Amino acid sequence: MSASSNIVIAARDLGIKYDLRLKRRRTLSHTIAQVIRGDASGSLGRDEFWALQGVSFALERGEVLAVVGGNGSGKSTLMLTIAGVLRPDAGALTTFGHSATLLTLGSGFQPDLTGRENIHLNAAFLGFGPEKIAASLEPIIEFSELGRFIEAPVSTYSTGMRARLGFSIATHLEPQILLLDEILGVGDASFKEKSSEKMDELMSRAQAIVVVSHNPQFVRDIATKALWLERGKLRALGDPAAILEEYAAEIRKARQQMKAVA
Repeated sequence: MSASSNIVIAARDLGIKYDLRLKRRRTLSHTIAQVIRGDASGSLGRDEFWALQGVSFALERGEVLAVVGGNGSGKSTLMLTIAGVLRPDAGALTTFGHSATLLTLGSGFQPDLTGRENIHLNAAFLGFGPEKIAASLEPIIEFSELGRFIEAPVSTYSTGMRARLGFSIATHLEPQILLLDEILGVGDASFKEKSSEKMDELMSRAQAIVVVSHNPQFVRDIATKALWLERGKLRALGDPAAILEEYAAEIRKARQQMKAVA
């Protein structure tokens, strides 16, 4: 597969592994540290939990993929893997193009750096060069409405301020792959309205969009394809309307069973 094809995201037998102590899965630096200490084998293999296992799909340019599933089904893990935050433990995931996630706004900020410095850091992490960063810097700051706080350490920001800065960075770098949550809830009413307009603009330009949603109508409105995860495995992939109907039936069945037990 090459970048010249129409494929924007491709997953093949993708597997992501956590440990049962519910700590974040091993990062590359943690693995290296284990090797240096001589305990790379450690508890690995004894307390494993596969958050994703054997997941395969492809998303083409112009498609909108809705990821559905219950709590603990692996939705967030999949999105973090597409964003490049997590590395596959099995299989492979390939993306063609810059991606930006609106799922955990500001989660990657360095608290001791200023807002301005974090803009540079996040943009560089996403793979953008100095010219793109320089051209985007002032529009990002202006959109965030942080004013003089842009020169203050992010550790002094409220949760809302971090989210506004994260949203501004993610949306002004014009990502080719957009990863988002249907519920943004960023800032006050005025900022939310401005954010919604910016989202409409982004969605019209992105090569591909992946969205996590619990809202059936939201999925029907924007998705061209749906992916249903169940306990980390691919339950269904295809037409959104058909998958939503099957997913809703499964939820009703589960609720009836719970009532029967109660």
